[in-house]
Formats: sequence, C-alpha cells, structure tokens
Amino acid sequence: MIEAIPLDHVVLVATALFGIGLYGVLSRRNAVAILMAIELMLNAVNINFIAFSMYVSPDPTVGQIIAIFVITVAAAEVALGLAIVLQIYRNKSNINVDDLDLLRW
Repeated sequence: MIEAIPLDHVVLVATALFGIGLYGVLSRRNAVAILMAIELMLNAVNINFIAFSMYVSPDPTVGQIIAIFVITVAAAEVALGLAIVLQIYRNKSNINVDDLDLLRW
C-alpha cells in the first residue's frame, strides 16, 4: 500500500508552482510564455483539487472529476490562445505583448 503524503507538503508544492506561474505571467513579454505560465497556475490548482479531495471529501473521485474539467478548460484556453497569438504574429510579425495595441480604441 502506498503511504499518503502529508497535505501540507502537497499544498506547499502547489503554492510554489502557482507562484512560479504568477511570476511568469507578470514578468514575461512573450505571449506564448504567458500562456505556459497560465498552464502552470492551472496545474497547481489541479494538484490542490486532488489533494484536498483525498484528505477532506468522503468520495476522493470528486477532486479528480473537477481536475478533469479544469484540464478540459485549459486545453480549450490553449487552443484559443495559440490561435490568437498566431493571428497576431501574422499581422504584426511580433508577439511581444508590450507592443500590441490592436484592441485599443
């Protein structure tokens, strides 16, 4: 039987992963790197869902089902985000988010 990892260790890893993703979103200028950082943040949320489901919920599959929904939403977000980034690159030949002013009035 596999020994359970303490909840505080799992939350600490998820917090570190979320912090790295947040730093990536706030500090990067490349749109693809920002999308990757958002994915890190969503993976940290998935880790927390599954960990708290294992320790708190009487049915441990609830957290796994919610994590599957988050993964589905993340896949749709990546597909849409990459489509937008590719279209911006075709128009501007640059994906630096500081240089983009397409949505300004």
